[in-house]
Amino acid sequence: MKRRTWLGGAATAAVVLVQTAFGKRLQAAVTEAEKTLEDTTKRLGTPPGVLGTRSPFETPHKKPSDTSSRTPLQDLYGMITPSDLHFERNHGGVPRIDPQHHELMIHGMVEKPMIFTVAELKRFPSVSRICFVECSGNFRGGSEALTPQEICGLTSQSEWTGVMLSTLFREVGVKPAAAWFLAEGADAAVMTRSVLVSKGWEDAMIVYAQNGEAIRPEQGYPLRLLLPGWEGNTSVKWLRRIELSDQPFMTREETSKYTESIGGGKVRQFSFVMDARSIITFPAYPAHVGKGWIEIRGLAWSGRGKIQAVEVSTDAGKTWAPARLQEPVLDKAHTQFRYIWQWNGEETEIMSRAIDETGYIQPTFRQLSDARGGSKGGYHFNPVTAWRIKRTGEVLLQPEAGRR
Repeated sequence: MKRRTWLGGAATAAVVLVQTAFGKRLQAAVTEAEKTLEDTTKRLGTPPGVLGTRSPFETPHKKPSDTSSRTPLQDLYGMITPSDLHFERNHGGVPRIDPQHHELMIHGMVEKPMIFTVAELKRFPSVSRICFVECSGNFRGGSEALTPQEICGLTSQSEWTGVMLSTLFREVGVKPAAAWFLAEGADAAVMTRSVLVSKGWEDAMIVYAQNGEAIRPEQGYPLRLLLPGWEGNTSVKWLRRIELSDQPFMTREETSKYTESIGGGKVRQFSFVMDARSIITFPAYPAHVGKGWIEIRGLAWSGRGKIQAVEVSTDAGKTWAPARLQEPVLDKAHTQFRYIWQWNGEETEIMSRAIDETGYIQPTFRQLSDARGGSKGGYHFNPVTAWRIKRTGEVLLQPEAGRR
């Protein structure tokens, strides 16, 4: 059809439409909507500002509580979490620290105890790496109306920049008999954790920057210990002291907290490493989907190394198929995955399970619960998460996936 003919037909149809009561209401609504729009090519935009801002049409936000706030996993693209959307967890609030007066002391079983200013630490060779941080209590269930953010939003990923702890260990001369070190924060809770010296030599960092800027106060400004792949509480924020010893310090946080029942009246302590986990972020509650082709998207990670594979089931765990991993796939880092699926409109459950390079396979809720003596949550609880898709297209969390 020629453009002029099409336009003429459309104009005639519009004239006929506005003759009806419905058409007149529709025309009035369109006219009112046009008043709120403006032609951006006819008016100068906002000039450059001191700080960039998000579009008012993009409104991702964290879910806060008294002690934590969660990252909106379902709203993110790629593998880096914006610094202001990084999850928060603290025990005594966020302290206000002047970097000009902040110091890091390293002492104990060392040849040369030393105190470093922030400026002195920045003069050491710097390194950067991308890795996730995850709270060891990153699990919530018990309701159908939970988003990925609410289920396991206590994990985020950044590019971290700082100095390797091994560099400082060589500077102070760690004694061969030293097996543990105490990391202490400058917050109101004086957060302290015992850490294996071997981890310090392996890949631990003292970080002062995050995603290209100074680390945010909520993430430990001006200095934070970073232990890639380990539970988040060991990456002590607002770091002010490291003490070397030949044994763990048995602090409040590793005796009364951060231990998990394993059944039989026993408790696991110093578990440290975050096991492989995944979650489908779309489709997920509160989404609605239609019959036909759907791209299932999600996130997988492991504290033991790289994600080797992610498998997706679209029939409540009866069969599994490999998903496509989105590059780059990094060590101890969030990895995006995708799977194309044609939904036939029948009610079903979809789920994912992560497999890391050690061969570890993400367990079901029932497997975890049985191994923990009937526990339905707690620290290091990383079950397969399932979404129930109803015939209406409504997507709900299926609590206790794999319970059969």
